[in-house]
Amino acid sequence: MALHPDRLFPADATTRTIARDLYASVADLPIVSPHGHTDPRWWGENPAFANPAELLVIPDHYVVRMLVSQGTPYEALGIGKEAETDPRKIWRTFAAQYHLFAGTPSRLWIDHSLQTVFGLTERLSPANADAHYDAIAEKLAEPDYRPRALYDRFNIEVIATTDSALDDLHHHRQVQGSDWNGRVVPTYRPDAVIDPEADGFAANLDKLGEITGCDTGTWQGYLDAHRARRAFFREMGATATDHGHPTPHTENLGRAEAATLFDRVRAGKASAADAELFRAQMLTEMARMSVDDGMVMQLHPGSFRNHSPQVQERYGRDRGFDIPVPISFTTALKPLLDVVGMDPRMRLILFTLDETTYARELAPLAGAYPSLRLGPPWWFHDSFEGIRRFRERATETAGFMNTVGFNDDTRALCSIPARHDVSRRADAAFLAELVTTHRLDEEEAHAIAPLLAGDLARDGYRLTTAPAA
Repeated sequence: MALHPDRLFPADATTRTIARDLYASVADLPIVSPHGHTDPRWWGENPAFANPAELLVIPDHYVVRMLVSQGTPYEALGIGKEAETDPRKIWRTFAAQYHLFAGTPSRLWIDHSLQTVFGLTERLSPANADAHYDAIAEKLAEPDYRPRALYDRFNIEVIATTDSALDDLHHHRQVQGSDWNGRVVPTYRPDAVIDPEADGFAANLDKLGEITGCDTGTWQGYLDAHRARRAFFREMGATATDHGHPTPHTENLGRAEAATLFDRVRAGKASAADAELFRAQMLTEMARMSVDDGMVMQLHPGSFRNHSPQVQERYGRDRGFDIPVPISFTTALKPLLDVVGMDPRMRLILFTLDETTYARELAPLAGAYPSLRLGPPWWFHDSFEGIRRFRERATETAGFMNTVGFNDDTRALCSIPARHDVSRRADAAFLAELVTTHRLDEEEAHAIAPLLAGDLARDGYRLTTAPAA
């Protein structure tokens, strides 16, 4: 299973040599992880991980969806009402089908984790499943394999979690009250109180009112409640908001029209069209608030979430059945951009699952509006090939400085250094080819490499300065 030192580098010898040098210059730089989904409890309580299955299999939707696609029942992976409860059996199921991941980024990430984190040198297979399980389990019992120790070992400089607007951020308080020096910041994710189609939306608004003391039965009180929660998140270290809307549709309704729409939504009388209109209006409202408080705004549209109703009903949400759909940004974002697009205080980071928009829409938009930055390849495209396609299609129009480097977007802790390593190797390969085709000189490439590895993320997410209280 030895990881080849030239993995992901160009085959051409001259270009490969340049890529090696570029990679070597950034390989050991600190990891900046400004968007992800690690469990805040890990950082607050610093618990030992229970077992290899709960660390590397059950929470990884890439792993789960691949095994399910080949007929493995969710129950065999520890998911569902009649789920297998023996973690060793779950691990054996995973090992028996590890060959399914050949050629995928998951294989690269997991091999990297097994070798560099746990010191294993044989690729996982049915024959060594139990031996691997025992070796990993033994290490997980050691203090050096608890979350905070791994954070330090992985050379993470800062990591952001993604947190509901209704979260009390208890675990973030635990971090701040500890003697540990790791920097863990929350991210304001208000989908549960912005999307009228979210589960329990009316009750969520009631809770938002209780938490803030604002009257969420009125449009003005509802907006004030968001401002109050954003201020609380800022006090706790947040620098960004995140919005997982189905589309990038935005609107700029007049005050009276927006209030009337809110009344319908609040009363539970919203149609599907009303729900989309309300989400669209709230993106613009969130952008206005970002201008006021400096929070960086992230938009993650383009996923048909929970595509299988049977899976959602039996196993819950977010079980690997989120599928990309075509979307368009140019017209959809115009109402928001008409309001804040030229304001230098605004920063909106755009992600997409529809790669056809890179060259056609996203790069031209970010290459013009000072408020826009392009997020890195996301979810289905956070692979060597996905990173390569993004660089090829976005750089020609948006350049490098209108992007925000890389973020790992993961809840799988041990994959974080693996994902950043892939990104740094992919970017080194891309820069090396620009050098050998005489579009950059080597000095320029060496100046750009650390930007892509961390500096653009620090700047893009405003992580270089302490947030205002």
